[in-house]
Amino acid sequence: MAKAPVLTPRADDFPRWYQDLITKAELADNGPVRGTMVIRPYGYGLWERMQQDMDARIKETGTQNAYFPLLVPQSYLAREADHVEGFAPELAVVTHGGGKELEEPAVVRPTSEMIVNEYFAKWVQSYRDLPLLINQWANVVRWELRPRLFLRTTEFLWQEGHTAHATYEEARDFAARIHRHVYAEFMEQVLAMDVVLGRKTARERFAGAINTLTLEGMMGDGKALQMGTSHELGQNFAKAFQTQYLSKDGSQELVWQTSWGSTTRMIGALVMMHGDDQGLRVPPRLAPVQVVVLAVKGDDGVLSEVRRIGAALTAAGIRVQVDDRTDTPFGRRAVDWELKGVPVRIEIGPRDLESGTAMLVRRIPGGKTPVAVDALAALLPGILEEDQELLLRRSRERRVSRTSDVGTVEEAVEATAAGGWARIPWADLGPDGEARLAEHGASVRCLLTADGAVPDADEAPGNVAVVARAY
Repeated sequence: MAKAPVLTPRADDFPRWYQDLITKAELADNGPVRGTMVIRPYGYGLWERMQQDMDARIKETGTQNAYFPLLVPQSYLAREADHVEGFAPELAVVTHGGGKELEEPAVVRPTSEMIVNEYFAKWVQSYRDLPLLINQWANVVRWELRPRLFLRTTEFLWQEGHTAHATYEEARDFAARIHRHVYAEFMEQVLAMDVVLGRKTARERFAGAINTLTLEGMMGDGKALQMGTSHELGQNFAKAFQTQYLSKDGSQELVWQTSWGSTTRMIGALVMMHGDDQGLRVPPRLAPVQVVVLAVKGDDGVLSEVRRIGAALTAAGIRVQVDDRTDTPFGRRAVDWELKGVPVRIEIGPRDLESGTAMLVRRIPGGKTPVAVDALAALLPGILEEDQELLLRRSRERRVSRTSDVGTVEEAVEATAAGGWARIPWADLGPDGEARLAEHGASVRCLLTADGAVPDADEAPGNVAVVARAY
């Protein structure tokens, strides 16, 4: 009788495979309130690595971290009509506290534009106070009707940046800088994820923004996932909160603003873009553990050698974990590390000890080969970089091979139903065609220029719409 697979095969049931992997790789669990989640240590370790790298990139732009309250007076949201209308269905509202009804209900932040602008209006007085560049790492709550771990949860972790500038051009350029040089470079260089950079249509734009820049990734089943967004807010919030400054010529001017965010959704993308039927495959530059050194048996000599190798590789700058839990069967431990997607396993048993070799197992391309123990420290950095590049290349090849150029709404719907993306001239689609796509479960993920760049305007001549089904 054939042994049951550890995970539901992706080809049989992709959503079930995803849920199996989240659970068995010990990334997260469902929380006690519907739509919430408990992020387990291994999953949180991935988030910490993402957070550390992105935080450094954000700070390179001159942005500083701050923290704003979780609870926002409900009256604040009424000040910007499009914003409150966009978030109204997702709001969680606190009406009682301290055993009595509150004089004014408080909203659990779905995003922080409102409370940030209350303080920007206080802090900005003169052109000398600009640009004001603030980021916060926080949690937000958006009441989710169809939750899925990491992808859509009622509460999630993220970073949200908020900036104020003297001119439209400065704000526009800063939003674009975050889009490309923080988000895109991080996702490609660290997450090894191919992403398409584009402009959202008016239908898909962030509530209250004049322009939304997006990064879209193709998952293993051909659906799109919005990986991060950077918004030009224009002066909409500045008008609502009277966030203004005294210019050099002595006139009072409203500021121009941006906001931008990325979330723990990136962990879900990591699973769906790089995972396979054996589990996760974590890009080496991201991996909290790049190499695990396993003792096959509990012999004293083997345990001593495993620990020695672990120390030597750590000294060489590699993130290493030694697995000397020989009271747990070796096969089970090997499967667990495979599920977790650690890029390289170094396996040491009594025979390896005698020969001075180790079995090197590569998770990303697959395969195993014996290697001289003394060669490991010099060999592994190159292997890890090869595997990093392989994941990015494969994600790009998937997207390119499964994207087709079409000329009608019907052809676009057919392409997305078959598990791919479609490109169609925006002039041939337009808002009416976009509405027809929605009737079939597809959407315009972004607009591109004919050569694949980010357009300067929604209606720029030659714009192309990227169409997909999306999470």
